[in-house]
Amino acid sequence: MPAYATIARPSPVKEARIEARVSEEMKETWEYAAALNGLSLTDFLKTAMQSASVEAIRNNEVLVLSERASVSFAELLLNPPEPNATAIAAAKRYKKWAAR
Repeated sequence: MPAYATIARPSPVKEARIEARVSEEMKETWEYAAALNGLSLTDFLKTAMQSASVEAIRNNEVLVLSERASVSFAELLLNPPEPNATAIAAAKRYKKWAAR
């Protein structure tokens, strides 16, 4: 076995800390939910917050198109319209700028 395979990697250092004041009822609900999942409150909250964060990011960064919009988008990519005067002028300005 190679020497590198037997070396244990150190676990990531956890330096960041988050604190929040919540109602007693909210804390009890979270503790109950954590217990139902067999997790500590800390692990439950980390898991829940990570899931909520990923979902929030996905909802704001991923564009979901309807079937009609998808077809229109693909059609424009495959058959783009001729550039108008504004687009031609912008391309000329860009080429001039990029040549600097």
